[in-house]
Amino acid sequence: MAHVSDYDAFAPVYDELASVMTEDVPFYVELAAAAQGPVVELAVGTGRVAIPIAERTGRRVIGIDVSAEMLELARRHAAEAGVELDLRLGDMTELVLDEPTDLVICPFRAMLHLPDHDARVEVMRRVHAALVPGGRFAWNAFVFDQAIADEIAGVWRDQSGVRNRSTYDLDERRIDLELENGASVQLWWVDRDEWEAAIAEAGLELEALYGWFDRRPFEDASPEFVYVARRPA
Repeated sequence: MAHVSDYDAFAPVYDELASVMTEDVPFYVELAAAAQGPVVELAVGTGRVAIPIAERTGRRVIGIDVSAEMLELARRHAAEAGVELDLRLGDMTELVLDEPTDLVICPFRAMLHLPDHDARVEVMRRVHAALVPGGRFAWNAFVFDQAIADEIAGVWRDQSGVRNRSTYDLDERRIDLELENGASVQLWWVDRDEWEAAIAEAGLELEALYGWFDRRPFEDASPEFVYVARRPA
């Protein structure tokens, strides 16, 4: 994964960059409402999903992130919203919980910051260990679209007031997302077969694959993988 400081540099503009994604929040809130124990969010960022979960379900939310700057913003946002989050500095590849829970989530394509299959499997194995039997792991990731890549590759764009550029390495299947100040993070796109191989290798079971957060079926033209996996009961 990228060095902590890489993500720290994105913290001041993260809320603006993330503002394009809103439809995922009700999906994760609904999963949290059906949970019994604390909700664990990997790559919690500034609390965009964790805070609505705490507000709307009353569940305890444990938020984990590698960026101290992201966590500091999450603390501030939670205080402004009048909720408490249990925020912890840590890497999702090193996830360890004191007690198992029944829901772990990783919204906003954060699993794509993992550089390879082994890292994805490691996270899923640690999630498996953190879940009670029957517990769920939910995450989402974009489906790579060559037409989108052709349109935006190398072009400076204004996204909610934040200028950024995406550079594609098709051989490595990597996107370098860069800000004007030179800060950058990397994402590695993944196809369906790879996601589902990692699920199986980690000992999880596929519960559902949706094509969007309204739970529409996944189809060839779907823009998003929305996964729910389960630790076998």
